[in-house]
Amino acid sequence: MRKFNTGGTRDDCDNKPDFESFLSPLVIQKYAEYMHKNRKMKDGTIRDGDNWQKGFGDKHYDVCMKSLWRHFFDMWMEHRGNNSREGLESAINGILFNTMAYYHQYLKEKGGKDE
Repeated sequence: MRKFNTGGTRDDCDNKPDFESFLSPLVIQKYAEYMHKNRKMKDGTIRDGDNWQKGFGDKHYDVCMKSLWRHFFDMWMEHRGNNSREGLESAINGILFNTMAYYHQYLKEKGGKDE
């Protein structure tokens, strides 16, 4: 139990996930900007921000893996001092997106069960 000089008390947080420490607001902001930019479709329509959570059908994992590798390759090119298709930030955000889409589907299929 934590006690504060105001007299307030709270449970301790030793065994609770510390989201505020584990995540970077700078990264989350840039990722959200990347995702927002990519909501616009070629025909001009805007897809819902959570559209990706619907998955990519029976090829979901293949789609994510192939795109993840393209973005990883772009990041590697930039790391080695070469130009890539869309630059370093886009590559990193593409890696984050595909990793989350892959993992999201995996967790949904597992039904929240631990490994």
